[in-house]
Amino acid sequence: MKSNNVTINQGRESVLATNGVLRNTYLLLSLTLLFSALTAGIAMATNAAIINPFVYILVFFGLFFVTARTSNSAWGLVSVFALTGFMGYYLGPILNLFIHGFSNGSEIVMTALAGTGLTFLGLSAYTIISRKDMSFLNGFIFVGCWVLLIAVIASLFLHIPALNLAISGAFVVFSSLLIMWETSRIIHGGERNYILATVSLYISIYNLFLSLLNILGALNGRN
Repeated sequence: MKSNNVTINQGRESVLATNGVLRNTYLLLSLTLLFSALTAGIAMATNAAIINPFVYILVFFGLFFVTARTSNSAWGLVSVFALTGFMGYYLGPILNLFIHGFSNGSEIVMTALAGTGLTFLGLSAYTIISRKDMSFLNGFIFVGCWVLLIAVIASLFLHIPALNLAISGAFVVFSSLLIMWETSRIIHGGERNYILATVSLYISIYNLFLSLLNILGALNGRN
């Protein structure tokens, strides 16, 4: 009987811990999305120039490394806002480019935003409700991350529109799978650090939005 009580208590503690990580992750994710929207708005309002992609990659990985290293301390919160704020600022000039470069630029941006939100909510809800274990995607996520990184760097030199469109399509699929994979890790106890979970989900949402934006832009054509 005592053994059964210990097992039940451990089960309850595990569920409470999982719910706590999930709650904290979504709270921090909401705050970082709002903060990045603010920095994007500042960049748009000031007509900031587009940041060189190579500079962006270097700063991104630098801030990502710092966030990962400080994720178990209060400095992790500072780092995650620095990372997402920078990514939001980088996005601002791109949004201006779409809004002013297309006759229906605002509509394209809103469509991409709506598509991103619905996709995230739908995939998250499916994973949480079904409680399906997505650990079988571990290998695919690891390989896909490196393949896409190499493809993105290659596209910066090749400037092939078809390649950029293919990469955007691949990112839509990869980001969608990453959302389900990370959410599954949280609910099954594979991720106990809500800062790292937030960064993973934020990057997935960010890349999903940018990819949808690129695809919609290619389908509409510029002025």
